[in-house]
Amino acid sequence: MTRIVVTLQVLALTVLRRLPRRLAREEGQSTAEYALVLLGAATVAGLLIAWATRTGRIGALLDLVLDQVVTKVG
Repeated sequence: MTRIVVTLQVLALTVLRRLPRRLAREEGQSTAEYALVLLGAATVAGLLIAWATRTGRIGALLDLVLDQVVTKVG
């Protein structure tokens, strides 16, 4: 029984010693940062699309641009 307790204590101490090094590693941090940036960009794009479809300004902008291109070309 004492042998099992000692083995568990050694195992616990080994894990506790390695824990700060594992927590200090930044391997997964960049992946999480990219995910947050992509989530933010998707949110902004979604809000922009919702605004554009409600107001009709994108259609008006495209009409204006195409009219100017046609007048300059023709």
